[in-house]
Amino acid sequence: MLDESLLDTPEGLAEADRRGLLRGAAEAGARVRTAARQAVEAGIGDLKPDGRPRSVLIAGPGAAATHAADLLGSLAGPGSPVIRLAPSGVAPAAGALRWELPGWAGSVDLLLIATPDGTEPSLSLLADQAYRRGCSVVAVAPARTPLGEAVTGAHGLFVPMATAPYDQEEPLAASSPGVLWALLTPLLALLDRIGLVTAPPEALEKAADRLDHIAERCGPAIVTYSNPAKTLAAELADALPVIWTEGAAAGPAGRRFAAALAELAGRPALVAELPEAVAAHSALLAGPLAASADPDDFFRDRVEEPAALHTRVVLLRDRPIGGLTAAPAARDLALSHDTPVSELEPEPGDELETLAELIAMTDFAAVYLALASGA
Repeated sequence: MLDESLLDTPEGLAEADRRGLLRGAAEAGARVRTAARQAVEAGIGDLKPDGRPRSVLIAGPGAAATHAADLLGSLAGPGSPVIRLAPSGVAPAAGALRWELPGWAGSVDLLLIATPDGTEPSLSLLADQAYRRGCSVVAVAPARTPLGEAVTGAHGLFVPMATAPYDQEEPLAASSPGVLWALLTPLLALLDRIGLVTAPPEALEKAADRLDHIAERCGPAIVTYSNPAKTLAAELADALPVIWTEGAAAGPAGRRFAAALAELAGRPALVAELPEAVAAHSALLAGPLAASADPDDFFRDRVEEPAALHTRVVLLRDRPIGGLTAAPAARDLALSHDTPVSELEPEPGDELETLAELIAMTDFAAVYLALASGA
């Protein structure tokens, strides 16, 4: 059950936030600026790449590396050479995970390692394997970790992860807002340098400013009725979120939102891109989870029963190129089944700005839902 009164009690939210999630969301802009500065200090701006790599391989544990690869691939556009290396192993622990380079990887490929831990033995071995194959290696991880030593020994480039003192108090959630931007920002600066994405220093600064703007709009002191993130959290209290995305920036933002709902709030969610989402989820909206569905007698006593879980469409939109949009068809389908729709659309800006806004808004919503439901 969601404690909606907690949403408008900043002191209660602070007390419930034992993982520092709100603080991480509020400091996302500052984390981008710190990470960009550390990337410069590490020497990314001085690189003189000899053309683009054939492939960009990304390795790292959990949601943070998955989201980074997804975001970078989307920003790189159609035909993106970004490939995530999925780990194998018997458990999601630093010592149990294993990464391997593809057999074809060689001197024309680039390996990126992104981890909020840095103690994974297999990532250190991966850096050594890449060196022996002739791959270029760049890693972002906490300073003074075994991975940093391994990358330096492999003649790669190591960028210390932008951390805050409270990060060391307990293990970081892979979907926490601070982790994503600390890992993603140096990789954006690197791929801008090699010409794969467009993320110059001024674009990173604009993204940081947009993150600050959303932190002001969605902060814990802003009441629910004028706070879009708190409003969305309240709307999802007893709902199964069906996240539909439209636009290049909205796709990875929607997938991250679904992952954050699962990891931070313990809530399931489905995600798909328009226009295919309309066909993929039409039967779902008409089934037993539909908002209009009532599994049993309308007149039975429900006082002692938990609220039924019903679908709610969350429409995340970036402005589509050429003005073509499937949003009207999506709304019509949802409303024809009495399914409510929540919509988020960023203010005008470049692709990185709009991506930052969608991620920040949904990050805040996932955090509020987690805190108010006691997750």
